[in-house]
Amino acid sequence: MKTKQYIKSGEGKNYNYSQDHCFVKLSSRDTNGELCLIEDTLKPGFHLKRHHHKLMTEVFYMLNGEMELVFDDETILLKEGETLTVPPNVWHEAICKEGGKMLTIFKNGEFDIFLEELSKMTEEDFANEELMTSVSNKYDIFEE
Repeated sequence: MKTKQYIKSGEGKNYNYSQDHCFVKLSSRDTNGELCLIEDTLKPGFHLKRHHHKLMTEVFYMLNGEMELVFDDETILLKEGETLTVPPNVWHEAICKEGGKMLTIFKNGEFDIFLEELSKMTEEDFANEELMTSVSNKYDIFEE
């Protein structure tokens, strides 16, 4: 990182999608792609499809609410104040029925740049499965 950064609550590059509202607290651009930090307000009914990453490690820290993380061998209900680390090559799915708020650290990933690219897409782009798969794969997100 070139210089210190101070980002207040409710600040940072933000992306407000149908299922969640993300604030980038630390961009991967500032860490040579090694790290990014996202504050994520999950809207009721949030559901992230089953996927895995080949390089990226995710660290979830629940600030409030509960999120169900489904793995091949178990399901974990992540509660306020709890942390869960998902290493590369572990299939997972996330469900937050009531909504909540979390911090997510992405190690060796550019998830913030993925969010930025999504923000520039049209409804037609989102409906194009081949395009969405290509964009996801570009940012180390692989679905079944």
